[in-house]
Amino acid sequence: MQRRYFFGLAAAVLVGAPGASATDAHGTREQAMSMVEKAAALISSEGKDKAFAVIDNPTGPFVDGDLYVFVTSMDNGTTLAHGANKALIGKSLLHIKDADGKLFVQAMIDMAQSKGEGWVDYKWPNLVTHKIEAKSSFVKKVGDVFVGCGVYQN
Repeated sequence: MQRRYFFGLAAAVLVGAPGASATDAHGTREQAMSMVEKAAALISSEGKDKAFAVIDNPTGPFVDGDLYVFVTSMDNGTTLAHGANKALIGKSLLHIKDADGKLFVQAMIDMAQSKGEGWVDYKWPNLVTHKIEAKSSFVKKVGDVFVGCGVYQN
């Protein structure tokens, strides 16, 4: 059942993807970190409601090619904001495993709780190529949530 849910979730991710073409270059680790820092600053200065509305905007400043910001609850792994796919908002991904069986959202929470910020590696559907690919997301704790943005490693 867990595997079926992952692939159903993967399909939802791909269907809800913003318009990026297969010729777009991959975002860089530096760009991902910068987007996370800007989103964290926005949450801190404007509050969650205003910041989440900006982060959720697929044509806003937190979506760029295959880069997008997401915000997740540290309590239960629920997606609170997502620049690439509003269908994930309100869903807990805490028990979702990647293609290799890794509980990657739990790993992100662990990273944010233990170090405040850092990189987590996992496999996730690429919104541009529509394939499962190696990905690394930078996550940063902001109060009771973490902000993340990932880069595909291919």
